[in-house]
Amino acid sequence: MQETIRQFSETIRQAAAEQRLLRIRGSGSKDFYGLELRGDVLDTRALAGIVDYDPTELVITARAGTRLREVEEALAARAQMLAFEPPHFGPEATLGGCIASGFSGPRRAAMGSARDFVLGVRIVNGLGEALRFGGQVMKNVAGYDLSRLLTGSFGTLGLITEVSIKVLPLPRAESTLRFALDEAAAIESMNKWAAKPLSLSATCHVDGALHVRLSGAAAAVAASRKKLGGDLVEDGAGFWQSIREQTHPLFRNAPALWRFSIKPTAPPLGLGRQLIEWNGGLRWIAADLDPSIAFDIAHRAGGHATLFRDGNKRHGIQQFSPGLLAVHKKLKRAFDPHGILGPGRIHADF
Repeated sequence: MQETIRQFSETIRQAAAEQRLLRIRGSGSKDFYGLELRGDVLDTRALAGIVDYDPTELVITARAGTRLREVEEALAARAQMLAFEPPHFGPEATLGGCIASGFSGPRRAAMGSARDFVLGVRIVNGLGEALRFGGQVMKNVAGYDLSRLLTGSFGTLGLITEVSIKVLPLPRAESTLRFALDEAAAIESMNKWAAKPLSLSATCHVDGALHVRLSGAAAAVAASRKKLGGDLVEDGAGFWQSIREQTHPLFRNAPALWRFSIKPTAPPLGLGRQLIEWNGGLRWIAADLDPSIAFDIAHRAGGHATLFRDGNKRHGIQQFSPGLLAVHKKLKRAFDPHGILGPGRIHADF
């Protein structure tokens, strides 16, 4: 495997010398996301396999090209999981793509984001240098936490070759409850319940119904069910899978899909059909909105908006403030001074 990494390093060094653009990709399941796809593909799937997994230490280390499905199956065999519940968006999705995109699923509000569980990474930067950040323990705090910085960078800072991730035990019991509530009542209920000692692991409001998932010890789930009431959803797992993988009709039938990350307590936005997750903090809007209006509404609601999907069109990820844009440019120059790795993927200026 070291020879494979050496070959990747040489390819990047040569591309830098020739000012030839490269695009880091695993299975391509996240190719829909971003402004531009430019450069020769650098396929990470040659870097495959679980390097180390110690269930007693709750840490798994695997190479970037390892299928996400393979990682999850190995964890499930030991009654463990990736707690941020990452979406795949394709059957061959890789672990590297999971971390490079930084996407998290329905469990994110309760357990944390992908970035929160990354302990360490190995990368090859835009100069062809093999680097290592972080480690395999939570207490590794020496220096800057660059391993988490790389989460969500979409391959624009370097080629992730290996990742160490903290994992958690699978819940012993889970139940999904359904409540017939309008949007305003659902937002109020989600925020109220999130502040109570309940076993909430996910919430979702769509089509006039609030779905609540309870996870944990069987006794705790039963006690929470008794307190909340509601109707039991028989195929709760199937429902949350449709939210995680965006196969729910709201996602599939959207003319354009906007992602609003705002204050959980923000009132209904009134922008068309939507699906609300993360206790009100994440709102998916299925509508063709004017970007300037969407950005302004999200800002006034205490957050930001992202055009997540828009048919076959390419689009920007989100609006950057001048200060944030300056930071991104400095980071890009530090990791990829020649600007050859995925230019234009996150922003037109880098």
